[in-house]
Order: sequence, then structure tokens, then C-alpha cells
Amino acid sequence: MGIRFSVLASGSTGNAIYVESDQHRILIDAGLSGKKIEQCFQQINISPQSLDCIFVTHEHVDHIRGVGILARRYNLPIYANAKTWNAMNSALGELTTDQKFHFEIGEVKTFGDMDVESFGVSHDAAEPMFYTFHKEGRKLALITDTGYVSDRMKGVTKGANTFVFESNHDMDMLRMGKYPWNTKRRILGDEGHVSNVDAALALSDILSDDPVNVYLAHLSLDNNMKELARMTVQQTLEEKGFEVGKQVKLHDTDPVKATPLAVV
Repeated sequence: MGIRFSVLASGSTGNAIYVESDQHRILIDAGLSGKKIEQCFQQINISPQSLDCIFVTHEHVDHIRGVGILARRYNLPIYANAKTWNAMNSALGELTTDQKFHFEIGEVKTFGDMDVESFGVSHDAAEPMFYTFHKEGRKLALITDTGYVSDRMKGVTKGANTFVFESNHDMDMLRMGKYPWNTKRRILGDEGHVSNVDAALALSDILSDDPVNVYLAHLSLDNNMKELARMTVQQTLEEKGFEVGKQVKLHDTDPVKATPLAVV
């Protein structure tokens, strides 16, 4: 069956993604409470008791809120790079030594029948990174929480059959919105978040002529809307010559509702 996945929750209030193969089940981030994560798993009829491990992308609370409790409750190992461990260790609560594993930027590790490659992103965290998953010629790329998409990031994610891709904010909504200027400047900066337009422009550099699914992720509750993100990305991709709906299929994600379990 290859790789299957669900975006359990995505947005400013909390993020979690589930990835599975026939041999391994991985939770990437747990930015909601343990109870809410378990409710998301119920929506896709998966028991968190069947998880094999948790990956952490970076130490911000909307990515680690439930990591410690889930690791203790289900006796799960946690993988993160050394700088992220140093930044988040105290926030996770008590863990045993055999639950703490390192996964550094640029490494490729094998988990069951999947190969996982980590790569760095540009965000205001200790050493943020995301992942691509590979099995039998199929590839899933996860990339959110980055102020821009560099050529290196484009190269690592290129060729994916499915993307979970940040489309955080609408530029006009952010500029005219209620956030203080320091917060706006952070979001708009190189270590902030990718806008709808910038997401589409980056995708236009990455995508080939092959069919692909793109899940628009990490939408701001205050400075974006699903319909606006989808419309902006669609319009920009079509201006670049892509057929949205045929060649490129766009999908929504949600802060509390899991996407259906899908094959990459």
C-alpha cells in the first residue's frame, strides 16, 4: 500500500501529521493536548497505541504541546536534533533516556520500510527541520514553518507525489490586521512564515508535469482563510501554466479536523 498519511491538525493553534507504512507508524509533531490528538486519531480510526515513534520539527509550543504526555502514555521514542532537544527538553516533562533519540539535519534514516530524510528550514527556532518520506518510488514532502523556501529546500522536496506545504497568511490581511508591528515583521521576515503567494511561487519552481497533491497547511486563524489560500495558490499556479484540478490537486487542512487517510 505504500505510504499513507493524514494531517491530523494544522494551523496557528497546533500541528500534527500522521504517516504510516505497512511496517511503521510515525507522528510528526504533537502541538495540541494529548486528549485532542487522540480525538484526531479517532477521526481516522487509528489508535495512538499503534504508534512507533514521534518526530519533532522544532520546539515551538504549537508543535510540542502534547509530545511529552503522548510519549509517556504510550511509551514512545522521540526523535529531534540536538539543538531542538536542548530547547524543548524542560517543556516535555520527565522522559527516560531510552525515549530520547537524535535525528540531525541532512540525515537519512530508515524506519521499517520507509526512508526518511530531514532538511533544515528558515524559522525563528533553535534548529527547525522538516522531512521527506520515501518508499517504493513514492515520496511525501512536509514543509511548513519557514520564512522562505530556499533552492536547497526546493531541491530536497522536488519530485514528491504529495506535499504538505505552508500557506500561512494573506499579505493584505496580515498588513491590515490587528497584530502589533513586531509580530507582523516576524511573520513577514526570513524566519517567519510563507504567504499564500510565496507558497504558490515556490511550488511553481518545484512541481513537474506529473500529477501531484498539495495540502495547504499551517494557515493563520487571523490572517488567512481556506478559500482565500486555495484561490490565491490556484490563481498563481495557473498563471505559471499549471492545470489546477487535473495536474495539481489542492486540499485544505484544518486546526481540529483530520484529513482523510490518503495514499501518497
